[in-house]
Amino acid sequence: MDWRVEVDRRVCIGSGMCAALAPDLFVLEGAAAEVVRPETGPEERVLDAADSCPVLAIRVSGPEGVVGPRP
Repeated sequence: MDWRVEVDRRVCIGSGMCAALAPDLFVLEGAAAEVVRPETGPEERVLDAADSCPVLAIRVSGPEGVVGPRP
């Protein structure tokens, strides 16, 4: 596993975009998303979930530093 995925639950508004794009990685717990599997391999859909978050609450990092959300 090369990437670590985190959700800032203080910022998350629970839009559900991440859970829709990667249901095996994210679930909605109450009013915020939670990471089910914080360690994952590099996958485009993980970056898509981070990019799709309307409040940029998802951070994806790897050995080279932060890789998502993309600018």
